[in-house]
Amino acid sequence: MRYFLMILIVVPAAEIGILMFSGKTIGLIPTIAMIILTGVIGAALAKKQGMETLNKVRYNLGRGVMPGEEVLDGICILVGGTLLLTPGFLTDIMGFFLLAPPTRRLFKPLLQRTFRRWMNRNTIIIR
Repeated sequence: MRYFLMILIVVPAAEIGILMFSGKTIGLIPTIAMIILTGVIGAALAKKQGMETLNKVRYNLGRGVMPGEEVLDGICILVGGTLLLTPGFLTDIMGFFLLAPPTRRLFKPLLQRTFRRWMNRNTIIIR
């Protein structure tokens, strides 16, 4: 919880500083255009990746296989797409990392450990 509160304060402050610096360096219109462009690209990429993952889930469920990896992919895609729709360059970078399959592999073990820890502490219930 401490880290969440710290992120909630530090990330927006850093984003504002970077956006102000970008506005002064390259101008207001190019900065706004970059924010809109990353949002549009992020939404399209999240939709494409999300549909591919959903198809993999359906395929695995049809074969009777539990879609564990695909669920982690889906979480990364959802968070990555949300971050790309959030204005700012730091959130865009993190969003692209979560949407790109090669870099997404770096985050999935962390998610898996986190979920396993929650289940071992009985702080998450799967029904």
